[in-house]
Amino acid sequence: MMVNLFSVFDPSTSMFNLSMNWTSTMLGILIMPMMFWLIPSRSLIMWNMITSTLHNEFKTLLGPNGFNGSTFIFISVFSLILFNNFMGLFPYIFTSTSHLAFTLTLSLPLWISFMIYGWINHTQHMFAHLVPQGTPAVLMPFMVCIETISNLIRPGTLAVRLAANMIAGHLLMTLLGNTGSSLSYYLMSALLLTQIALLTLESAVSIIQSYVFAVLSTLYSSEVN
Repeated sequence: MMVNLFSVFDPSTSMFNLSMNWTSTMLGILIMPMMFWLIPSRSLIMWNMITSTLHNEFKTLLGPNGFNGSTFIFISVFSLILFNNFMGLFPYIFTSTSHLAFTLTLSLPLWISFMIYGWINHTQHMFAHLVPQGTPAVLMPFMVCIETISNLIRPGTLAVRLAANMIAGHLLMTLLGNTGSSLSYYLMSALLLTQIALLTLESAVSIIQSYVFAVLSTLYSSEVN
């Protein structure tokens, strides 16, 4: 019972026998930018190592003709896809990377910009890509058609690869999880271990697919230089 009007401000909030009164005081520190911290956290150090490794690898793939700073575009794409892939592993969170509306939005503008830049600035080089070196003269018309088709479907393959891999794992986990209510205790234990293994596999797939998307985008951009 409230003794007086000001008793509503008395510290009384607790969870698991831990006082939660001063949690709100520390929430502002959590959103403080990392540049203002005296010593960077271990997670920030690890992320900096990952981005530095990706920068060096993408720089090698782009070659000496690549523009300075262009690797940051692909590192940003990698970070965006990786974040969305991992967010989709949590329950009741929409997995945006499993839909073509998201993946095509990433791949199509990248591919169109590469094509526009290549055909305007390196027209002869782009024509040379349509006929691989050492192709017999008889097969040249067919190779031009094949290379043109393979070039046109690149954004689609990038988008479908990412979406299909994310859908497949989530769909398998959902189908297995829906059968849990009708299983016995021993089968339920086996199902739980299977779900944990699938979740670990999906975590690896989330990293691999974001890396594959970024690497293939880098390779496509290196071909137009």
